[in-house]
Amino acid sequence: GIKKPFTEVIKANIGDAHAMGQRPITFLRQVVALCTYPNLLDSPSFPEDAKKRARRILQGCGGNSLGSYSASQGINCIREDVASYIERRDGGVPADPDNIYLTTGASDGIATILKILVSGGGKSRTGVMIPIPQYPLYSAAISELDAIQVNYYLDEENCWALDVNELRRSLNEAKAYCNPKVLCIINPGNPTGQVQNRKCIEDVIHFAWEEKLFLLADEVYQDNVYSEGCQFHSFKKILYEMGPEYYNNVELASFHSTSKGYMGECGYRGGYMEVINLHPEIKGQLVKLLSVRLCPPVSGQAAMDIVVNPPVPGEESYSQFIKEKESVLNNLAKKAKLTEDMFNKVPGIHCNPLQGAMYAFPRIFIPSKAIEEAKSHKMAPDMFYCMKLLEETGICVVPGSGFGQREGSYHFRMTILPPVEKLKIVLEKVKDFHIKFLEKYA
Repeated sequence: GIKKPFTEVIKANIGDAHAMGQRPITFLRQVVALCTYPNLLDSPSFPEDAKKRARRILQGCGGNSLGSYSASQGINCIREDVASYIERRDGGVPADPDNIYLTTGASDGIATILKILVSGGGKSRTGVMIPIPQYPLYSAAISELDAIQVNYYLDEENCWALDVNELRRSLNEAKAYCNPKVLCIINPGNPTGQVQNRKCIEDVIHFAWEEKLFLLADEVYQDNVYSEGCQFHSFKKILYEMGPEYYNNVELASFHSTSKGYMGECGYRGGYMEVINLHPEIKGQLVKLLSVRLCPPVSGQAAMDIVVNPPVPGEESYSQFIKEKESVLNNLAKKAKLTEDMFNKVPGIHCNPLQGAMYAFPRIFIPSKAIEEAKSHKMAPDMFYCMKLLEETGICVVPGSGFGQREGSYHFRMTILPPVEKLKIVLEKVKDFHIKFLEKYA
C-alpha cells in the first residue's frame, strides 16, 4: 500500500523477448497453429509453404497429432531438418540426424549431458569448468548433481575474452581436489555478450583435445551478433576444419534453442543438442536417460523445426519472414550500441562493447560507505545496489554476484530487449539513480 516513486516495474532482469513486447515471427506461429489445429490446413488464410511444413511435421507424429508422444530423441523429420541446418550453417560440414537430440529448451539438454558426465567421489569427483561470469543454470545444475564447480575467469579488460592460460591455471588448480572432465563455453556470452573469434575457439579446442576434456558449447545466441567485424563460428565447424585428429577425438555437445535469436519463443521450450564422438555405449545410456522424461514438448519441437527450416527464396512467405527477422536483429543491434554508449557516459559505470547476445553487464563503482551498509544488511554490495535501484525506479536488474565476478568488482546484468523508447527511459533512470547513489555514499 506504500506509494512508490514509479508507475510500473520494468523487468529488465530476464531475456524474455515477447514479454518485453517483441512481436512473434508470423511464419513460425502459422506453422505451429496449423500443427495444433489441422482443420486450418483447408483455410485460405494460411500460405502454402506453411501448410507444407505443417503437413510434414504432422506426418512425423503418431496419429498425425501434436498430442502424441514423439520418440524420446525427438521427431525424426525434425532431427533431419536440424542436421541439414547445421550443414548449411557450417558450410557443408556433415551432420548426422542420429547425433541430434531435441530438448526442452537448451537447458534440458545441458542438464542431461552433465548428468551423464558426472561420476566418482572425493578427489575423483567430476569437475566442470565454467566461465565466470556465467549463466546460473550451470552452477545450479552442477550443485544439483553434487559435481565440482571449477571457475575460469573471462578477461573483462579485454572485452571478456577467453584466455587459454586462464583455462590452464584453473584446470591445474582443480586437479588437486577433483577430476576436471568437462569444459563449458557460452558463445556468444551470457551475461557478458562477447563473441569468440576463430583463433580463440581453435585454442580452446586444442586445449580440450590435449587435456581430454568433454566440450559443452552453449550457442543459443548464435543469431545475436551485432558488432562490426564479429562473426559467429560454431565449435563444430572449427573442430572439423582443424582436421581428423581433432574431429575424430574431441567429444562435443552443442546446444541451440527457440528462446533467443530473433524468435524469442521462450514459452515453447524448444531446443536441440548435437553430440559428437560419444562412445556407442554411453550414447545408449543417454537415450535411456532421455526416455525417462518421455519426450520434449511436441509443439516446441515444431517451433524448433521452423528455426532450422525457415522459408527460402522463391517461397511465398520468404519476403515477410526476412523482413521480420532482420527488423528484430537490426533493432537489437541498435539497442546494443545505444546501451553501451549511454552507460559509458555515466561516471562510475563502465560497459564493454555488446558484441552479441541480449544483455549488458556493466561494471559499477560502489563506494566503501555503501559496501559497509550492504554488509550491515548481510547483502552483497551489488545486490544492495540492485535492490535500491528497484525500490527507487521500478527497474529490476540482476546483481553480478548472481553470475560470479572477480573479487572486489561489481556488476549488474540488464537485458536490452525493451522497445527503443522504453530502453532510453530505463537507461536515463539508471544514470540518474547511479549519480544520486554516488552522491549519497561518496
